[in-house]
Amino acid sequence: MRLRILFTLLTALLVVTAIGLISISSKISNYAFYIAEGFLTLCIGFSCYFYFKIMKPLNALNTGLELLRAQDFSNRLSLTGQKDTDHIVEIFNRMINQLKYERLKVREQNHFLDLIISNSPMGVIILNFDNEITSINKSALTHLELKTNQDVTNKNIGTISTPLAKRINSLVQGTTETIRIGNAKIFRCSRLSFIDQGFQRPFILIESLTEEVMTAEKKAYERVIRMIAHEVNNSVTGVTSILDSINNINFAKDQSIDVSDAITICIERCYGLSNFITRFANVVKIPTPITEFVNLNNCISKCNAFMENICLNRNITLSLNLCSEDIMVNIDTTLFEQVLVNIIKNSAESIVSDGEITITTSSNPPCLIITDNGKCIPFDTADKLFTSFFSTKPNGEGLGLIFIRDVLLKHNCSFSLYTYDDGLTRFTISF
Repeated sequence: MRLRILFTLLTALLVVTAIGLISISSKISNYAFYIAEGFLTLCIGFSCYFYFKIMKPLNALNTGLELLRAQDFSNRLSLTGQKDTDHIVEIFNRMINQLKYERLKVREQNHFLDLIISNSPMGVIILNFDNEITSINKSALTHLELKTNQDVTNKNIGTISTPLAKRINSLVQGTTETIRIGNAKIFRCSRLSFIDQGFQRPFILIESLTEEVMTAEKKAYERVIRMIAHEVNNSVTGVTSILDSINNINFAKDQSIDVSDAITICIERCYGLSNFITRFANVVKIPTPITEFVNLNNCISKCNAFMENICLNRNITLSLNLCSEDIMVNIDTTLFEQVLVNIIKNSAESIVSDGEITITTSSNPPCLIITDNGKCIPFDTADKLFTSFFSTKPNGEGLGLIFIRDVLLKHNCSFSLYTYDDGLTRFTISF
């Protein structure tokens, strides 16, 4: 800019000087007039030469700087006709081409990464330096039991009230942990970081392991239970047969009564052991659901009499809070009634006396909630409830919740069992 002003002033000065000389020479002689005209022509020629040699290359370079400042990589500089300047222009144009290619390549890679993250089955949560969520994909929303990213964007992850979010918030930077939560779901969660503006910026990966772990567990205990059931039932059958035969033998009068009673006790114990093993075997033989669309409210009302009988024995009030609308769900009625009875039985057993159980339904979305005011479920216990053969009861076998879990999963239902801040325990089933 300064050179341009200087060039303009110099040119103006030369032109004014030349015009002044012409006006003076016209009064002196014709010879001097020609000299003044020659000087004016020389000034104009010098100005043109100065412009093409200095100003035009400078203008080209200035245009290049403006393109860089505006990050405009679509335009190119024109050649000036000067060897040295054109060499600089060619280098600049090659640099612009390379920058354009690199920018396009980065945009394509970023778009590709965005597509992968958006459609990945693995949940991805990107945080800022204040532990606030700046980006979250669909899988992470599903794992956190949220609907839209507007529910969490720019919020601290510690303020999200879902069980998985609370566990993730306690993760130490750079660690990976397998997390079980009270809806029978299992996740591998990692809190890692990447470099952003020279600083480590955290992000979280959430991988669902529920299906893989449950499949592996089921295969393991199916094999063990079948093997145990086969061996025990074979042995019990043989022993029972022998005891029946011995029981039919006539012993001496003084000892026949005692021997007969002992044999009868042994037979009953054998049958009891066989039934015990059979209950375990039945867990792995849940039939494939034969589903049909039924009214959920009618299904609950049909079981109400039996469920009330369970509650009356413990002085527990059973209340129904059913939706006024018909709730059509695709279920196997027989299996689902067994699930319902098992849940009510567990709720009743958690209440010492004079408690209350409420069954609530809603239609949008179809949902069933069974609430009781029994003993609270500890936080560490809630994560183990749906694991194989885990029970909080002194003599529990851990079969009821396994049966409930497997039947609901066969119906593609989502479910959870927690004690909430109000002290009430809720078993929630979403269809």
